[in-house]
Amino acid sequence: MTRVPLTGALAEIVPCSVCGLLSRPAGPASPGWCPRCGESIVFRRRDPIQRTWALIIAAAICYLPANILPVMTTQTLRSVDPTTIIGGVVRLYEDGSWVLALIVLIASVMIPLVKLIALAYLLITVQLRSERYRRERVRMYRMLKVIGRWSMLDVFVATFSVALVQLRPYMTVVPGTGVLFFTAVVILTIFAADSFDPRLIWDSGENAGGR
Repeated sequence: MTRVPLTGALAEIVPCSVCGLLSRPAGPASPGWCPRCGESIVFRRRDPIQRTWALIIAAAICYLPANILPVMTTQTLRSVDPTTIIGGVVRLYEDGSWVLALIVLIASVMIPLVKLIALAYLLITVQLRSERYRRERVRMYRMLKVIGRWSMLDVFVATFSVALVQLRPYMTVVPGTGVLFFTAVVILTIFAADSFDPRLIWDSGENAGGR
């Protein structure tokens, strides 16, 4: 006989979305408020799968122009040189800064892509009502939450480069359109990770669609 894992729903306890305190709801229609921080308690997020899919698709649409369009344009008296994220990585590598080039490549190109793929994987497994590798999927989600903040590294590098170059005479650096798309990708993936409800991973088959 398969043992059904104990979940918060079965134990009739609800975690606070702000402080994380576990408490028993006042009733099925109105759970009440957290006794520690006073935040309103909700059983589940509203439409977590649909919201997360919408944010992932929007981020995927912005991902391509974020890597194709220039993130900055260097203007001198002789030339105008637009630079994309990949172009900046190549330039850093050619200048001998291969460590910085690797960091920018991982943080600005690979991490957003990995987040999109991982979130899509979590959604698909939830919708398929898969009961395999639940603990591993929860760990994956926690890792996504931790590494998400490092996706803004390329924007920080671009801003820092603009500040440095502006100090040089006869040279100007202008942020490109790619920065806007890249920032949109980062923000959308952060919102997507926040909108996904990891409790869906532990739901039984009949509740896997979310509430």
